[in-house]
Amino acid sequence: MTPYDALKMAREKNLDLVEISPTATPPVCRIMDYGKFLYQQEKKEREAKKHQKVIVVKEVKFRINVDDHDYETKKNHVLRFLDDGDKVKATIFFRGREMTRTNLGREILERLIKDIADKGIVEFRPRQEGNTLHAILAPKKDAGQKQPAQSQPAPGRVNQA
Repeated sequence: MTPYDALKMAREKNLDLVEISPTATPPVCRIMDYGKFLYQQEKKEREAKKHQKVIVVKEVKFRINVDDHDYETKKNHVLRFLDDGDKVKATIFFRGREMTRTNLGREILERLIKDIADKGIVEFRPRQEGNTLHAILAPKKDAGQKQPAQSQPAPGRVNQA
């Protein structure tokens, strides 16, 4: 039908004439409530956003002269972050003469990679950029997902069977 007739028909129904495919011959139009259409599109986009996983990168900083206890504490932080499903950037910052001992920093990162091997994978191997050495660790595919809890009675309650 002609555009004039289609517009007249849409106005009679208190709706809008919306061009769906302008490149087609002849162009395709639809009579619809455009405000309602936009609302439904926005609603679909919001629903899709709910199911998206936001990737968070946490950073843990080490020094080349880190003590064993400090190392263990930071390693536990890394493990906790990986359990939560976040990526971890392990960084070693060199100052002054420490730049001559970059091999010590590499050893610390390799030790960390070996210690967290069961919980995470290495996304980027340790690499030097300026006076920092860093590696990026990611959770294993099954580690980021929480296991469903078994149906066990709450502590202090007796299970009625």
